[in-house]
Amino acid sequence: MKFRFLAIFIALFLLTGCSPATQASNPAWVDKLIQQISSDPVGNPPLSIWKYEYNGQAVYFVPAHCCDIPSTVYTAEGAILCSPDGGLTGKGDGKCSDFFEKRTGEQLIWQDSR
Repeated sequence: MKFRFLAIFIALFLLTGCSPATQASNPAWVDKLIQQISSDPVGNPPLSIWKYEYNGQAVYFVPAHCCDIPSTVYTAEGAILCSPDGGLTGKGDGKCSDFFEKRTGEQLIWQDSR
C-alpha cells in the first residue's frame, strides 16, 4: 500500500513539473506577433524571436529575414526600441549600435518551423 501511494505521488509530482503552467509565458504581444508571422509567407531564413537582457532590461529581438530589411528590438512592453542592423546602410537606425556587443542571456522564444 505504501509503495502504491509513493508511486502515485512521484508520478503526479513529475507530471506537474512538466506542465505548461509552470513554464514562463510570453507577453500577449509576443504571442500576437507569432500569430502574425505565422500567417505571412515563410521567410528565408525562417523568422525567429529571441529574448535578451540589454542595458538592464528584457528585450525581444526579431532578426531581419532578408537583404536591407532592418531587424527590430522591442521592449518587454512591445514598443519598438531600435533596429540594430539592416536598412540601406546595414547599420540599422543608430539607436542601439552597441546591441550585439552588450546583449546577454540569449533565449530562443520562437522560430518558424514551416
